[in-house]
Order: sequence, then C-alpha cells, then structure tokens
Amino acid sequence: MRDLSYNAVMARKNEIMKKAIGIDYSAFESGGISFDYERMMCEAGYSLQEIQKIQESVSVGNTPLIELKNISALSRKYAPKGNGARIFIKDEACNPSGSFKARRAATAVYHAKRLGYKGVIAATSGNYGAAVASQAAMQGLKCIIVQECFDSSMTGQPEILEKQRACEAYGAEVVQLTVGPELFYVFLSLLEETGYFNASLYTPFGIAGVETLGYELSLQAMARLGKFPDKVVITHAGGGNVTGTARGLLKAGAKNTEVVAASVDLSGLHMASDKAFNRKSFTTGHTGFGIPFATWPDRADVPRNAARPLRYMDRYTLVKQGEVFFMTEALALLEGLERGPAGNTSLTAAFCIAQQMKEDEIIVVQETEYTGAGKHPLPQLSFAKKNGIELKIGDPECEIPGTNIILPKDPSLIKARDFDLLKAKHSYVKNCIGSLNSKHITMKDLEFIVEDTKSDQKTILGFLNEMDIKVL
Repeated sequence: MRDLSYNAVMARKNEIMKKAIGIDYSAFESGGISFDYERMMCEAGYSLQEIQKIQESVSVGNTPLIELKNISALSRKYAPKGNGARIFIKDEACNPSGSFKARRAATAVYHAKRLGYKGVIAATSGNYGAAVASQAAMQGLKCIIVQECFDSSMTGQPEILEKQRACEAYGAEVVQLTVGPELFYVFLSLLEETGYFNASLYTPFGIAGVETLGYELSLQAMARLGKFPDKVVITHAGGGNVTGTARGLLKAGAKNTEVVAASVDLSGLHMASDKAFNRKSFTTGHTGFGIPFATWPDRADVPRNAARPLRYMDRYTLVKQGEVFFMTEALALLEGLERGPAGNTSLTAAFCIAQQMKEDEIIVVQETEYTGAGKHPLPQLSFAKKNGIELKIGDPECEIPGTNIILPKDPSLIKARDFDLLKAKHSYVKNCIGSLNSKHITMKDLEFIVEDTKSDQKTILGFLNEMDIKVL
C-alpha cells in the first residue's frame, strides 16, 4: 500500500508526473537554470501541420476574423485626428467548447489516446476543463476535471460553477475543492490512482496547439487586408495564450507584429486567499495569474513549463474590472456579439491602444469565448454585490480590487495601463537565482535567461550584479 499522506504524495510528484505525461523532461536539462526549450518543443510536441490536421479532424480552428466596425468608430471618437486603428477579433467562441482552449485540448487528448491512456485529468477552473471534456467525449476517453471552486463557507464563484455545468454536460466527472494547497495534492492522487493522462495546460503539445491560432489570424489578415496585423492583443493568465499565439505569428512570418498582453488588474487580492477568493469578478486573465506566471513560469504542474510569456511579450497592459464589463456590453450592443469575459479583457485594452495608432493600422483581439450563466456580467455583478463589493459608475482609475467595481461613466475613461516589463524581468531573474541556490551561474544559464526574458546581456548582467551573482 502506498502512503497517501500529503507529504508522501508530494514527494512522489516527479514520478507521478513522468508516468502521467510520457515526457522525460530530464533529457532537456543542462543541470542549471537553463534547459533546451526549442528542443523540448520540437521533440515532445507536433509540427504545425500535424496539429492543423489533428484540430481539423475534430472541428477545431479555422475560426472567423471579424472587423468591429462600430467599436472602431467609437474608439476613433476619442482618438487624436488621424488616429484610430481598425479593430478585429478572432472569434474563438466558434470552437466546439466555445473558446480557444479547444486548440490546446485537441492536441493533448489526441496525444493521450495515441499513447494508450484510458482517460485524461486536468486541474482547471476555467474554459480548459470544458475543452478537455469536449475533446475526451469526441475521442471516447474518460475525463476528470479538478476545480478550485469554493471558499471555506462553500460559496462557489458563479463563473466556475458554469464551467462545472459545461464539463458535466460533456460527460466529465468534476471534483470540486475549496481554495488552498489541496488542489495539487488531489490532482496528483487522482493521476496516481487512475493512471490517466495529465492533460496539462503547460505541455509542449498543449502550447503548440495554440500556435495554429497565431498562424491563422496572420494569414487571414494578409489575405483580407494585404498585411500582417500591426498589433495583436492577447489576454494573459498562465502564459500559454501569449506563448502559443506569438509562436504562430512568427511561423507565419509576422515578425514585426507587436505582441501585447492584457490582464485585469486585481492588485492586492491574493489568489490563494480564502478571504479574497470570492471578492474578484474574474477567474482568469488577471494579474493574480499573469504576473506570477510571467515572473516564474515553472510554478506549473509539469517540471518545465512550455508557456514562457516573457520570451514573447513586447508590452504588458492592465485594465480594470469595470472597464471589461463595459466593453462586454458594448460588444453586444454595438456589434451584436455576446461573448465572455476573458476575450473582452484584451478587447478593452485594444479599444484604448487603437486610439494611439493610425487609422490605416490593424489591431487584432486574438480570441473570444462563449458566455452565459455565471460567465455573464449580470450574475458576476450580482455576486460581487452579495459579497460586499460596491458597484459604482465613475472613473475606473479609482477602482480598488476587492472593495469596489467602477463602470466607466464615459468610454474616454477606459485605459490600458502599462505594467513595467523590466520589473517583471528582474523578478524572473531573482526567481531563477533562488531556484539555483548558488552565487554563480554559467554562461549557458546567462544566454538562456536573456532568451527567456527577451532581453539583452547588459540588462541581465546588471540584475545579476545587484544580486552579487557571478557568471563563470
């Protein structure tokens, strides 16, 4: 009999993960901070053409690129003369499970079936659970989704409860937990007990599944407009959306397209806090995931995370909760498209950024998602009010996460606030050094950090000198 205590299971996590993923991550390690990222993506993943065929076989991808003519016109009202880029969205709500996560899930579930696993397990409270459940149903595999759903009073967040409904509709078993460290323990225990595949968000084949999204939108823009997008705005949480899309852009040849990440500003709310859990109105695409995963991607449920957003970000912007609710309504009322909150996060940033661009430039909001039930603004705002959050109309700049939600009284008040990427890169280097527990690194480590942060050696050496770290 195996010891099923928390400490014993956590001590076996590497062994459990290796059996549940089928990747020997040690093959890519250098023994220090660095590892061979591109080799891992190549050898443990699939080619773009292979993934396109996998996705096509299950009706994933080839979603439309839609111009938001009315929202573009509204944006131009607040732009300087001659400014106001054309805003487009890639309508990923057209995928079988209603979000871009179907691209990741299609590859992961296909891979699980190919390797002979009888079922798949994913730990997620978001759209990915529904995507995995949908793809498992198509492939005839069992599926378990583990959710962090409740606070200690057993009050569930409405958006997460909607995801439970979606997962169960596709035939998955849903295991719901309270916020805290038990999530990873239960996840590992289920992997070990069932022998199912870990359909992690962060495997090479999962991230490679998103490459088709960046690739498609690039070619659609070129075919329709005769040019690649000038900017692509991507909602950022765990980093897979940014990483996969950016890699797809590069594979399409869109090397000059600026990659802009966007998150909802939930500063001051700790995501692992029981008290804060239900005081937020967004369960993904916010700074509680966006900043930690940017500054330390290897906090994931795999030994090495294939989602490495700092490698690809050119800009990182933050928007407020009230602004996203406003743009969600604007999209429905002005464009006749009722879509969910995650994609509307990047739409909110794009609405503002477009005003800083020329009229003949193109900005693409890289994804949408389905809405309904707990994902809709009305239940979210009602839930916020029940939890003591003040709802106001005014200037979103005065919004305090966990205290109030301020809907803008005028579209001119919507802002895309730049987060200091240099600060994020400094934190990343600090985390690298902390994981190594040494006063020196190798030249190979230095080169890896430079690539992993999209930096130059001078900047990284400056950080290392501050930390009294030598390069051998």
